[in-house]
Amino acid sequence: MGAQPYNFAFFPWTIMSDQLAKKTEAWSGRFSEPVSELVKRYTASVGFDQRLALADIEGSLAHAAMLHAVGILPEADLLAIRSGMARIRAEIESGTFQWSIDLEDVHLNIERRLTEMAGDAGKRLHTARSRNDQVATDIRLWLRGTIDDIRSLLRSLQTALIDLAARHSDTLMPGFTHLQVAQPVSFGHHLMAYVEMFARDEARMIDCRKRVNRLPLGAAALAGTSYPIDREQVARALGFEGLCENSLDAVSDRDFAIEFCSAASLLMMHISRLSEELVIWMSPRVGFIDLADRFCTGSSIMPQKKNPDVPELARGKTGRVYGSLMSLLTLMKGQPLAYNKDNQEDKEPIFDTADTVIETLRIFSDMVGGIQVKEARMREAASEGFSTATDLADYLVRKGLPFRDAHEAVALAVRAAADRGCDLADLGVEALKGFSPLVGDDVLQVLTLEGSVNSRKHRGGTAPEQVRQAIERARQRLAQA
Repeated sequence: MGAQPYNFAFFPWTIMSDQLAKKTEAWSGRFSEPVSELVKRYTASVGFDQRLALADIEGSLAHAAMLHAVGILPEADLLAIRSGMARIRAEIESGTFQWSIDLEDVHLNIERRLTEMAGDAGKRLHTARSRNDQVATDIRLWLRGTIDDIRSLLRSLQTALIDLAARHSDTLMPGFTHLQVAQPVSFGHHLMAYVEMFARDEARMIDCRKRVNRLPLGAAALAGTSYPIDREQVARALGFEGLCENSLDAVSDRDFAIEFCSAASLLMMHISRLSEELVIWMSPRVGFIDLADRFCTGSSIMPQKKNPDVPELARGKTGRVYGSLMSLLTLMKGQPLAYNKDNQEDKEPIFDTADTVIETLRIFSDMVGGIQVKEARMREAASEGFSTATDLADYLVRKGLPFRDAHEAVALAVRAAADRGCDLADLGVEALKGFSPLVGDDVLQVLTLEGSVNSRKHRGGTAPEQVRQAIERARQRLAQA
């Protein structure tokens, strides 16, 4: 048992019961006419915020337990609330809960159903809180769980990329700048670049979660409450790491949601870059990879087509996540303190962002695992475009030639090879000596693809031995987290 209960004779619960039972709005006694049907449809959010229902129940149960502990809520009422919420949860999970647009949002729908089951106990649940701090709490609870889901999916995608990279640490492909052949790299090294990107995305989600995981409940409408509440107890019960320290800020800001959409936008940007490469690599003109049939579609008119629809659509969906970020930034930029009805518009961008990211990560983890790599074509492409020209320049520098002079000598050699329609190595040792007397008989060794990648054996380089070490470090990181 907690402290002594309040004397509820001071509160007009019983007097107002019959009147409130006839009303649908929590504030209807203030108005002389009902809300119009048009306004109901325009202002209702239950069509989308009902997905906060389980978070709302969780927050309400913690709030009720605290009210009882500090002596505000009798034990009988607490038990009635718990029983009613258990039944409501079951109805929601089974799909039998009756949602009403007349009750506007998820909170009033659940409260009204609880009152039907628990009577006055259901009406007492809202003591010492407002829908303003209630919805802020619900969103944070829901978003916290969503971030955890995204983290798990990011780790699955990283694992799929690491596994593919491990199979192709020795597979050579052209590395590009400006979409022009630059230098040969390991395909495993190329894939590990995306592992690094997604690792940073996971780190941003972890950091964002810290600011999401603060309890607003107790801020009430904007100024706090006159009841002797214990916010720390509620925070502990709900797993929050701390409290929102200012009641005005707690109910009115959505910067945590904006931060989430920002982190999601960066994540989707990385997804989009990978998508672009998958589309290019799968093109018959490039032919580096093939995607499993289940991730592609055909053409309604051209029977030969195999279109990479999943990565193409992911590129497109990136734009809608960016749009959600801009929507929330615009939503918040002109709001004075504290809560404003504008903030009803925060949920759909958050929900859409989360849905888009989760579904994209889920399908990409599966798709990456089914990529078929065409090693011979990759190697052939790496041999084109004078990809070892920089290695020849480095060779001359090691022989004592200043880099700028070496650069010029190799540029002349490249022009000669281009005129002849051959690669640098095909010019032969004697021809190469004509561009610099420092060229020796060992020059052809550095012009091979293997010689090029194997020479880059520092940490972070593309040498296969370094790629394998990077893969091992990534596996250890994922195992330890």
